[in-house]
Amino acid sequence: MIMPYGTKPTQKAEGSAAPDKIDCNRLWSAAFEPAIRDLGYDPVRADQDLGAAIIKEMIERLAISDLVIADVSTPNGNVYYEIGVRHASKSNGCVMIAADWTQPLFDINQMRQIRYPLPTEVIDDATAAKIQQILKEGVPGLAAGQSPVYELLPGYPNGLDPLRASSFRKTLEELSAFQAEVQAARSLPSPACSVRAMQLRDQFYTGGPIQSSVALELLYLIRDCTDWKTTLSFIDSLPDSLKTQTLVKEQRALGQSKAGDHNAAIGALLALISLSGDTSERRGLLGGRYKKLYSSEQNPAKKTQYLDLAIEAYDAGMKLDLNDYYPSSNLARLYRVRGEEGDEDSARMAASVTTIACQRASLKKSNDEWLKATLLGAAFDAGDASTAAKLAKDVRREGPAAWKLQTTLDDCRRAIGFHSGGTAAALTATLQQLEALIATPSATP
Repeated sequence: MIMPYGTKPTQKAEGSAAPDKIDCNRLWSAAFEPAIRDLGYDPVRADQDLGAAIIKEMIERLAISDLVIADVSTPNGNVYYEIGVRHASKSNGCVMIAADWTQPLFDINQMRQIRYPLPTEVIDDATAAKIQQILKEGVPGLAAGQSPVYELLPGYPNGLDPLRASSFRKTLEELSAFQAEVQAARSLPSPACSVRAMQLRDQFYTGGPIQSSVALELLYLIRDCTDWKTTLSFIDSLPDSLKTQTLVKEQRALGQSKAGDHNAAIGALLALISLSGDTSERRGLLGGRYKKLYSSEQNPAKKTQYLDLAIEAYDAGMKLDLNDYYPSSNLARLYRVRGEEGDEDSARMAASVTTIACQRASLKKSNDEWLKATLLGAAFDAGDASTAAKLAKDVRREGPAAWKLQTTLDDCRRAIGFHSGGTAAALTATLQQLEALIATPSATP
Protein backbone atom coordinates (compact mmCIF):
# COMPACT_ATOMS: atom_id res chain seq x y z
CA MET A 1 0.00 0.00 0.00
CA ILE A 2 1.50 3.30 -1.14
CA MET A 3 0.10 6.20 0.86
CA PRO A 4 1.16 8.97 3.25
CA TYR A 5 1.00 8.38 6.99
CA GLY A 6 0.11 10.52 9.97
CA THR A 7 -2.27 13.45 9.59
CA LYS A 8 -1.73 15.26 6.31
CA PRO A 9 -3.24 18.49 4.86
CA THR A 10 -5.34 17.94 1.76
CA GLN A 11 -4.05 21.14 0.08
CA LYS A 12 -7.58 21.54 -1.20
CA ALA A 13 -8.48 23.98 -3.95
CA GLU A 14 -10.79 26.91 -3.30
CA GLY A 15 -14.40 25.73 -3.23
CA SER A 16 -13.43 22.07 -2.81
CA ALA A 17 -15.55 19.78 -0.64
CA ALA A 18 -12.41 18.21 0.82
CA PRO A 19 -11.72 18.34 4.56
CA ASP A 20 -8.69 20.34 5.66
CA LYS A 21 -6.77 17.23 6.74
CA ILE A 22 -6.73 13.45 6.35
CA ASP A 23 -6.06 11.06 9.22
CA CYS A 24 -4.07 8.63 7.05
CA ASN A 25 -3.42 6.21 9.90
CA ARG A 26 -7.13 5.84 10.66
CA LEU A 27 -7.85 5.52 6.92
CA TRP A 28 -5.36 2.64 6.74
CA SER A 29 -6.39 0.75 9.85
CA ALA A 30 -10.15 1.18 9.57
CA ALA A 31 -10.69 0.94 5.81
CA PHE A 32 -7.75 -0.04 3.60
CA GLU A 33 -6.11 -2.82 5.62
CA PRO A 34 -9.34 -4.77 6.31
CA ALA A 35 -10.39 -4.51 2.65
CA ILE A 36 -7.01 -5.79 1.43
CA ARG A 37 -7.20 -8.77 3.80
CA ASP A 38 -10.71 -9.57 2.64
CA LEU A 39 -9.43 -9.61 -0.94
CA GLY A 40 -6.96 -12.35 0.02
CA TYR A 41 -3.74 -10.34 0.22
CA ASP A 42 -1.30 -9.72 3.06
CA PRO A 43 -1.40 -5.93 3.53
CA VAL A 44 1.90 -4.11 3.95
CA ARG A 45 1.95 -0.35 4.23
CA ALA A 46 5.03 1.30 2.71
CA ASP A 47 6.13 3.08 5.91
CA GLN A 48 5.89 -0.19 7.89
CA ASP A 49 8.75 -1.68 5.87
CA LEU A 50 11.91 -1.09 7.94
CA GLY A 51 13.93 -0.67 4.77
CA ALA A 52 11.53 1.76 3.13
CA ALA A 53 14.07 4.58 3.23
CA ILE A 54 16.50 2.57 1.09
CA ILE A 55 15.67 2.95 -2.58
CA LYS A 56 16.91 -0.54 -3.49
CA GLU A 57 14.44 -2.19 -1.13
CA MET A 58 11.64 0.17 -2.15
CA ILE A 59 12.10 -0.67 -5.85
CA GLU A 60 12.31 -4.39 -5.07
CA ARG A 61 9.10 -4.24 -3.05
CA LEU A 62 7.27 -2.44 -5.86
CA ALA A 63 8.52 -4.85 -8.52
CA ILE A 64 7.75 -8.11 -6.69
CA SER A 65 4.47 -7.45 -4.86
CA ASP A 66 1.44 -9.21 -6.34
CA LEU A 67 -0.63 -6.06 -5.92
CA VAL A 68 0.24 -2.39 -5.39
CA ILE A 69 -2.52 0.01 -4.32
CA ALA A 70 -1.59 3.68 -4.45
CA ASP A 71 -3.65 6.42 -2.83
CA VAL A 72 -3.36 9.65 -4.85
CA SER A 73 -5.82 11.71 -2.80
CA THR A 74 -3.17 14.33 -1.95
CA PRO A 75 -0.45 15.72 -4.26
CA ASN A 76 2.36 13.59 -2.87
CA GLY A 77 5.35 13.34 -5.22
CA ASN A 78 6.72 10.18 -3.59
CA VAL A 79 3.49 8.32 -4.28
CA TYR A 80 3.53 9.31 -7.95
CA TYR A 81 7.16 8.25 -8.30
CA GLU A 82 6.45 4.83 -6.83
CA ILE A 83 3.51 4.37 -9.20
CA GLY A 84 5.90 5.03 -12.08
CA VAL A 85 8.34 2.43 -10.78
CA ARG A 86 5.55 -0.15 -10.55
CA HIS A 87 4.18 0.66 -14.02
CA ALA A 88 7.63 0.13 -15.51
CA SER A 89 8.49 -3.01 -13.57
CA LYS A 90 5.37 -5.19 -13.81
CA SER A 91 2.69 -5.50 -16.46
CA ASN A 92 -0.30 -5.48 -14.10
CA GLY A 93 -1.40 -5.35 -10.50
CA CYS A 94 -1.25 -1.58 -9.85
CA VAL A 95 -4.45 0.14 -8.72
CA MET A 96 -4.82 3.85 -8.05
CA ILE A 97 -7.44 4.98 -5.55
CA ALA A 98 -8.44 8.47 -4.39
CA ALA A 99 -11.01 10.38 -2.38
CA ASP A 100 -13.89 11.65 -4.47
CA TRP A 101 -12.77 15.31 -4.12
CA THR A 102 -9.20 14.69 -5.32
CA GLN A 103 -7.35 17.16 -7.56
CA PRO A 104 -4.42 15.22 -9.11
CA LEU A 105 -0.86 16.53 -9.03
CA PHE A 106 -0.86 16.22 -12.81
CA ASP A 107 -3.27 14.80 -15.36
CA ILE A 108 -3.78 11.10 -14.54
CA ASN A 109 -7.51 11.15 -15.19
CA GLN A 110 -7.01 9.12 -18.37
CA MET A 111 -5.86 6.26 -16.11
CA ARG A 112 -8.66 4.38 -14.35
CA GLN A 113 -8.99 4.97 -10.61
CA ILE A 114 -11.27 3.92 -7.79
CA ARG A 115 -12.91 6.87 -6.02
CA TYR A 116 -14.19 6.61 -2.46
CA PRO A 117 -16.06 9.03 -0.14
CA LEU A 118 -14.06 10.95 2.45
CA PRO A 119 -16.24 13.85 3.61
CA THR A 120 -14.52 14.64 6.92
CA GLU A 121 -11.17 14.35 8.67
CA VAL A 122 -12.75 12.10 11.28
CA ILE A 123 -13.41 8.74 9.60
CA ASP A 124 -16.35 7.13 11.33
CA ASP A 125 -17.23 3.45 11.12
CA ALA A 126 -19.89 4.01 8.47
CA THR A 127 -17.46 5.81 6.14
CA ALA A 128 -14.79 3.15 6.74
CA ALA A 129 -17.28 0.40 5.89
CA LYS A 130 -18.30 2.18 2.70
CA ILE A 131 -14.67 2.54 1.62
CA GLN A 132 -14.01 -1.15 2.33
CA GLN A 133 -16.97 -2.17 0.18
CA ILE A 134 -15.90 0.06 -2.72
CA LEU A 135 -12.34 -1.32 -2.68
CA LYS A 136 -13.47 -4.94 -2.49
CA GLU A 137 -15.75 -4.42 -5.48
CA GLY A 138 -13.35 -2.35 -7.59
CA VAL A 139 -9.81 -3.61 -6.97
CA PRO A 140 -10.03 -7.06 -8.64
CA GLY A 141 -11.09 -5.60 -11.99
CA LEU A 142 -8.44 -2.87 -12.10
CA ALA A 143 -5.71 -5.18 -10.77
CA ALA A 144 -6.00 -7.24 -13.95
CA GLY A 145 -5.55 -4.18 -16.13
CA GLN A 146 -2.29 -3.69 -17.99
CA SER A 147 0.29 -1.08 -17.02
CA PRO A 148 0.30 1.86 -19.48
CA VAL A 149 4.02 1.25 -20.08
CA TYR A 150 3.44 -2.33 -21.19
CA GLU A 151 0.25 -1.43 -23.03
CA LEU A 152 1.76 1.35 -25.12
CA LEU A 153 5.13 -0.33 -25.78
CA PRO A 154 4.45 -3.78 -27.29
CA GLY A 155 7.29 -6.12 -26.46
CA TYR A 156 8.52 -4.05 -23.51
CA PRO A 157 11.04 -4.41 -21.93
CA ASN A 158 13.18 -6.88 -23.88
CA GLY A 159 11.27 -7.39 -27.10
CA LEU A 160 10.79 -3.88 -28.46
CA ASP A 161 10.59 -3.75 -32.26
CA PRO A 162 13.88 -2.31 -33.66
CA LEU A 163 11.87 -0.56 -36.36
CA ARG A 164 10.09 1.43 -33.63
CA ALA A 165 13.47 2.66 -32.36
CA SER A 166 14.51 3.74 -35.87
CA SER A 167 11.19 5.51 -36.36
CA PHE A 168 11.54 7.17 -32.99
CA ARG A 169 15.04 8.42 -33.85
CA LYS A 170 13.71 9.91 -37.09
CA THR A 171 10.88 11.59 -35.20
CA LEU A 172 13.34 13.13 -32.75
CA GLU A 173 15.51 14.44 -35.58
CA GLU A 174 12.47 16.02 -37.25
CA LEU A 175 11.36 17.55 -33.95
CA SER A 176 14.83 18.99 -33.36
CA ALA A 177 14.83 20.57 -36.84
CA PHE A 178 11.35 22.00 -36.23
CA GLN A 179 12.41 23.55 -32.91
CA ALA A 180 15.42 25.14 -34.64
CA GLU A 181 13.07 26.75 -37.16
CA VAL A 182 10.88 28.05 -34.36
CA GLN A 183 13.88 29.64 -32.63
CA ALA A 184 14.98 31.20 -35.91
CA ALA A 185 11.49 32.65 -36.41
CA ARG A 186 11.52 34.14 -32.90
CA SER A 187 14.76 35.97 -33.65
CA LEU A 188 13.22 37.83 -36.59
CA PRO A 189 12.01 41.41 -36.12
CA SER A 190 8.35 42.32 -36.54
CA PRO A 191 6.52 41.85 -38.92
CA ALA A 192 8.85 39.18 -40.35
CA CYS A 193 8.39 37.11 -37.17
CA SER A 194 4.61 37.09 -37.70
CA VAL A 195 4.90 36.08 -41.33
CA ARG A 196 7.30 33.23 -40.53
CA ALA A 197 5.09 32.02 -37.65
CA MET A 198 2.15 31.63 -40.00
CA GLN A 199 4.32 29.86 -42.58
CA LEU A 200 5.43 27.35 -39.95
CA ARG A 201 1.83 26.87 -38.86
CA ASP A 202 0.80 26.06 -42.44
CA GLN A 203 3.82 23.80 -42.91
CA PHE A 204 3.47 21.73 -39.76
CA TYR A 205 -0.27 21.74 -39.08
CA THR A 206 -2.85 21.02 -41.73
CA GLY A 207 -5.78 20.39 -39.42
CA GLY A 208 -5.22 16.69 -38.76
CA PRO A 209 -3.32 14.84 -36.02
CA ILE A 210 -0.32 16.70 -34.60
CA GLN A 211 2.25 15.91 -31.93
CA SER A 212 1.48 17.63 -28.65
CA SER A 213 4.98 19.15 -28.44
CA VAL A 214 4.72 20.58 -31.97
CA ALA A 215 1.27 22.02 -31.29
CA LEU A 216 2.47 23.75 -28.11
CA GLU A 217 5.58 25.18 -29.82
CA LEU A 218 3.38 26.58 -32.58
CA LEU A 219 0.88 27.94 -30.07
CA TYR A 220 3.53 29.89 -28.14
CA LEU A 221 5.16 31.10 -31.36
CA ILE A 222 1.85 32.34 -32.78
CA ARG A 223 0.96 33.93 -29.44
CA ASP A 224 4.26 35.81 -29.21
CA CYS A 225 4.59 36.83 -32.86
CA THR A 226 1.03 37.54 -34.02
CA ASP A 227 -2.16 38.72 -32.29
CA TRP A 228 -4.61 37.14 -29.90
CA LYS A 229 -7.35 36.73 -32.50
CA THR A 230 -4.98 34.59 -34.57
CA THR A 231 -3.89 32.70 -31.46
CA LEU A 232 -7.47 31.88 -30.44
CA SER A 233 -8.24 30.77 -33.98
CA PHE A 234 -5.27 28.39 -33.89
CA ILE A 235 -6.28 26.98 -30.50
CA ASP A 236 -9.84 26.41 -31.67
CA SER A 237 -8.58 24.54 -34.74
CA LEU A 238 -6.65 21.97 -32.67
CA PRO A 239 -7.97 18.43 -32.13
CA ASP A 240 -10.13 17.99 -29.04
CA SER A 241 -7.43 15.87 -27.38
CA LEU A 242 -5.14 18.93 -27.39
CA LYS A 243 -7.75 21.56 -26.63
CA THR A 244 -8.50 19.80 -23.35
CA GLN A 245 -4.87 19.93 -22.17
CA THR A 246 -4.45 22.27 -19.22
CA LEU A 247 -1.70 24.38 -20.83
CA VAL A 248 -3.88 24.98 -23.88
CA LYS A 249 -6.87 25.85 -21.69
CA GLU A 250 -4.75 28.38 -19.80
CA GLN A 251 -3.64 30.05 -23.01
CA ARG A 252 -7.18 30.14 -24.35
CA ALA A 253 -8.41 31.82 -21.17
CA LEU A 254 -5.61 34.37 -21.47
CA GLY A 255 -6.52 34.92 -25.11
CA GLN A 256 -10.17 35.48 -24.24
CA SER A 257 -9.15 38.15 -21.78
CA LYS A 258 -6.71 39.82 -24.17
CA ALA A 259 -9.51 39.89 -26.74
CA GLY A 260 -11.64 41.75 -24.19
CA ASP A 261 -13.81 38.99 -22.73
CA HIS A 262 -12.41 39.05 -19.17
CA ASN A 263 -15.42 37.40 -17.54
CA ALA A 264 -15.30 34.40 -19.89
CA ALA A 265 -11.59 34.06 -19.12
CA ILE A 266 -12.27 34.16 -15.37
CA GLY A 267 -14.91 31.47 -15.70
CA ALA A 268 -12.57 29.26 -17.73
CA LEU A 269 -9.72 29.67 -15.23
CA LEU A 270 -11.92 28.94 -12.20
CA ALA A 271 -13.23 25.81 -13.94
CA LEU A 272 -9.65 24.75 -14.74
CA ILE A 273 -8.61 25.22 -11.10
CA SER A 274 -11.63 23.25 -9.92
CA LEU A 275 -11.03 20.34 -12.32
CA SER A 276 -7.23 20.18 -12.53
CA GLY A 277 -5.98 21.86 -9.36
CA ASP A 278 -4.39 25.12 -8.31
CA THR A 279 -1.10 26.49 -9.68
CA SER A 280 0.71 29.81 -9.43
CA GLU A 281 0.28 30.25 -13.19
CA ARG A 282 -3.50 29.89 -13.03
CA ARG A 283 -3.83 32.18 -10.01
CA GLY A 284 -1.57 34.72 -11.70
CA LEU A 285 -3.68 34.66 -14.86
CA LEU A 286 -6.84 34.97 -12.75
CA GLY A 287 -5.37 37.96 -10.90
CA GLY A 288 -4.55 39.60 -14.22
CA ARG A 289 -8.13 39.29 -15.41
CA TYR A 290 -9.50 40.86 -12.22
CA LYS A 291 -6.88 43.59 -12.55
CA LYS A 292 -8.18 44.36 -16.05
CA LEU A 293 -11.74 44.57 -14.76
CA TYR A 294 -10.58 46.82 -11.91
CA SER A 295 -8.86 49.18 -14.35
CA SER A 296 -11.91 49.54 -16.60
CA GLU A 297 -14.68 49.56 -13.98
CA GLN A 298 -16.41 52.90 -13.27
CA ASN A 299 -18.65 51.82 -10.39
CA PRO A 300 -16.70 52.51 -7.15
CA ALA A 301 -18.11 49.50 -5.27
CA LYS A 302 -17.38 47.07 -8.09
CA LYS A 303 -13.97 48.64 -8.64
CA THR A 304 -13.09 47.94 -5.01
CA GLN A 305 -14.40 44.38 -5.34
CA TYR A 306 -12.25 43.69 -8.42
CA LEU A 307 -9.18 45.14 -6.70
CA ASP A 308 -9.71 42.83 -3.72
CA LEU A 309 -10.18 39.82 -6.01
CA ALA A 310 -7.04 40.67 -7.98
CA ILE A 311 -4.97 40.94 -4.79
CA GLU A 312 -6.45 37.70 -3.44
CA ALA A 313 -5.63 35.78 -6.64
CA TYR A 314 -2.11 37.17 -7.02
CA ASP A 315 -1.37 36.55 -3.33
CA ALA A 316 -2.55 32.94 -3.62
CA GLY A 317 -0.39 32.48 -6.72
CA MET A 318 2.67 33.90 -4.98
CA LYS A 319 2.25 31.55 -2.02
CA LEU A 320 1.76 28.52 -4.26
CA ASP A 321 5.21 29.04 -5.81
CA LEU A 322 7.63 31.65 -4.44
CA ASN A 323 9.90 31.05 -7.44
CA ASP A 324 7.22 32.26 -9.87
CA TYR A 325 7.70 36.02 -9.94
CA TYR A 326 4.69 36.79 -12.12
CA PRO A 327 1.99 36.78 -9.38
CA SER A 328 4.10 38.69 -6.83
CA SER A 329 5.27 41.28 -9.38
CA ASN A 330 1.75 42.69 -9.58
CA LEU A 331 1.03 42.76 -5.87
CA ALA A 332 3.10 45.64 -4.51
CA ARG A 333 1.37 48.37 -6.53
CA LEU A 334 -2.10 46.88 -5.97
CA TYR A 335 -1.59 46.70 -2.21
CA ARG A 336 -0.49 50.33 -2.20
CA VAL A 337 -3.42 51.40 -4.33
CA ARG A 338 -5.79 49.78 -1.86
CA GLY A 339 -3.96 51.24 1.14
CA GLU A 340 -5.67 49.28 3.89
CA GLU A 341 -4.06 48.52 7.23
CA GLY A 342 -1.12 46.20 6.71
CA ASP A 343 -1.06 46.65 2.93
CA GLU A 344 2.22 48.60 2.95
CA ASP A 345 3.97 45.75 4.78
CA SER A 346 2.45 43.28 2.33
CA ALA A 347 3.61 45.43 -0.59
CA ARG A 348 7.21 45.45 0.64
CA MET A 349 7.10 41.70 1.17
CA ALA A 350 5.73 41.09 -2.34
CA ALA A 351 8.41 43.30 -3.89
CA SER A 352 11.11 41.39 -2.01
CA VAL A 353 9.72 38.03 -3.13
CA THR A 354 9.68 39.26 -6.73
CA THR A 355 13.28 40.47 -6.55
CA ILE A 356 14.58 37.23 -5.05
CA ALA A 357 12.62 35.09 -7.53
CA CYS A 358 13.96 37.14 -10.45
CA GLN A 359 17.52 36.94 -9.16
CA ARG A 360 17.16 33.17 -8.82
CA ALA A 361 15.83 32.91 -12.38
CA SER A 362 18.76 35.01 -13.63
CA LEU A 363 21.26 32.69 -11.95
CA LYS A 364 19.54 29.72 -13.59
CA LYS A 365 19.84 31.46 -16.99
CA SER A 366 16.11 31.70 -17.59
CA ASN A 367 15.16 32.65 -21.15
CA ASP A 368 11.97 34.45 -20.08
CA GLU A 369 11.84 37.64 -22.13
CA TRP A 370 10.04 39.47 -19.28
CA LEU A 371 12.54 38.58 -16.56
CA LYS A 372 14.66 41.72 -16.86
CA ALA A 373 11.65 44.02 -17.07
CA THR A 374 10.13 42.39 -13.99
CA LEU A 375 13.38 42.77 -12.04
CA LEU A 376 13.58 46.47 -12.92
CA GLY A 377 9.98 47.06 -11.90
CA ALA A 378 10.53 45.20 -8.62
CA ALA A 379 13.45 47.49 -7.73
CA PHE A 380 11.18 50.53 -8.13
CA ASP A 381 8.36 48.80 -6.20
CA ALA A 382 10.75 47.99 -3.34
CA GLY A 383 12.10 51.54 -3.26
CA ASP A 384 15.57 50.10 -3.83
CA ALA A 385 17.16 53.11 -5.51
CA SER A 386 20.65 51.57 -5.48
CA THR A 387 19.56 48.43 -7.36
CA ALA A 388 17.45 50.49 -9.76
CA ALA A 389 20.48 52.63 -10.62
CA LYS A 390 22.64 49.54 -11.20
CA LEU A 391 19.99 47.99 -13.45
CA ALA A 392 19.76 51.26 -15.42
CA LYS A 393 23.43 50.80 -16.33
CA ASP A 394 22.60 47.33 -17.64
CA VAL A 395 19.75 48.80 -19.68
CA ARG A 396 22.12 51.31 -21.27
CA ARG A 397 24.60 48.55 -22.08
CA GLU A 398 22.10 46.02 -23.44
CA GLY A 399 19.60 48.38 -25.03
CA PRO A 400 15.99 49.30 -24.12
CA ALA A 401 14.43 46.51 -26.22
CA ALA A 402 16.03 43.76 -24.13
CA TRP A 403 14.39 45.26 -21.05
CA LYS A 404 10.97 45.92 -22.60
CA LEU A 405 11.60 49.46 -21.45
CA GLN A 406 8.77 51.12 -23.35
CA THR A 407 6.29 48.99 -21.39
CA THR A 408 8.16 48.85 -18.08
CA LEU A 409 8.52 52.61 -17.62
CA ASP A 410 4.82 53.08 -16.92
CA ASP A 411 5.07 50.67 -13.98
CA CYS A 412 8.21 52.43 -12.74
CA ARG A 413 6.48 55.83 -12.85
CA ARG A 414 3.52 54.51 -10.88
CA ALA A 415 5.82 52.92 -8.31
CA ILE A 416 7.63 56.22 -7.61
CA GLY A 417 4.33 57.78 -6.59
CA PHE A 418 4.18 55.47 -3.57
CA HIS A 419 7.58 56.56 -2.22
CA SER A 420 8.70 59.87 -0.76
CA GLY A 421 11.73 61.90 0.26
CA GLY A 422 15.16 60.85 -0.85
CA THR A 423 13.97 57.49 -2.14
CA ALA A 424 11.50 59.11 -4.54
CA ALA A 425 14.12 61.63 -5.67
CA ALA A 426 16.74 58.93 -6.37
CA LEU A 427 14.23 56.77 -8.25
CA THR A 428 13.07 59.78 -10.27
CA ALA A 429 16.67 60.51 -11.32
CA THR A 430 17.06 56.91 -12.51
CA LEU A 431 13.71 57.06 -14.29
CA GLN A 432 14.83 60.16 -16.19
CA GLN A 433 17.99 58.35 -17.30
CA LEU A 434 15.87 55.46 -18.57
CA GLU A 435 13.43 57.77 -20.35
CA ALA A 436 16.33 59.38 -22.18
CA LEU A 437 17.19 56.02 -23.71
CA ILE A 438 13.91 55.89 -25.59
CA ALA A 439 13.50 58.12 -28.65
CA THR A 440 10.30 60.16 -28.30
CA PRO A 441 8.33 61.53 -31.30
CA SER A 442 9.48 65.07 -30.47
CA ALA A 443 13.10 63.96 -30.69
CA THR A 444 12.64 62.45 -34.12
CA PRO A 445 14.06 64.64 -36.95
